[in-house]
Amino acid sequence: MGTDSGRSSGWFGAAAIAVVVAVTSSTVILTSPGAGGDGPIAGRTLYVDPDSSASEAVAGADDDEQRAAFQLLADTPTAIWLLPEALPVGEVGSYVARVQDDAAVTGAVPVFVVYGIPSRDCGQFSAGGLDAQTYPDWVAEVAGGIRGRETVIILEPDALALSPECATERQAAAFIRGAVDTLDAEGTTIYLDGGHSDWLPADTMAALLRDAGVDRVRGFVTNVSNYNATDAERAYGERLSALLGGAHFVIDTSRNGNGSNGEWCNPAGRAIGATPTGVDDGSPLDGTLWVKNPGESDGTCNGGPPAGDWWPEAALSLVRGGR
Repeated sequence: MGTDSGRSSGWFGAAAIAVVVAVTSSTVILTSPGAGGDGPIAGRTLYVDPDSSASEAVAGADDDEQRAAFQLLADTPTAIWLLPEALPVGEVGSYVARVQDDAAVTGAVPVFVVYGIPSRDCGQFSAGGLDAQTYPDWVAEVAGGIRGRETVIILEPDALALSPECATERQAAAFIRGAVDTLDAEGTTIYLDGGHSDWLPADTMAALLRDAGVDRVRGFVTNVSNYNATDAERAYGERLSALLGGAHFVIDTSRNGNGSNGEWCNPAGRAIGATPTGVDDGSPLDGTLWVKNPGESDGTCNGGPPAGDWWPEAALSLVRGGR
């Protein structure tokens, strides 16, 4: 699953690929200087989805290089996208519960992306979502599957940052506030989507986040499915945080290893970024996550398959460093 979220304007051999990250078969413990404090990511063990697109691709790899590249992606903790098209009402709750049960075996923390808001993506590559009547029920079923267990939620990528362009500011904020009410009751750690450093001005994004209830959650996430360099995103996140009274944030580093070339939809020459890392240094940055699943398409642009579909050539190029 995935999204074309995030719009606006060294080659490794197979052996080297296999040792870029050291992971267990199902979890990674996130450490950093001072890790293990009060942050929701630092010192925690993040869940690795054994049924991810990358995991499924390992068995079908064409050669040893592909297999090692796909295994690297499969072994890195990456968010699990919940879309109503794949997991409708009646199915999403039991799926979330199964993931939580599996994660509990090793004490791991799942990261879910809730991505079903009405008028999702303004009819673009990831168009879809639920109607206004069904969306609250779907979110409630997600919450029911969590059942108070430790969970990180990335809530509705693009919905707020796209809302001025789509003239949906009030509707998007209302849906997100309702979802926060439902999911927060389960004790989840929630990050609202805060766009990225090359999209809306920080003061505009801060106003949208306030209207959506960012003061009632942990904070926000930047760079979801985009490619901007971590330093630029941290600076942007710190500006937003200051405008929001110290809200915490995380950065999606899944595909930002080479920074951005200004394109958001399947740009060439990109690379995977730093693996998920918790930060516990007294700053508002909680850490970096892989929110977008590397190797899944942004949409039918630049030769890609539909949004969210596995694209082996792109996956290999990302691990090779853009080649």
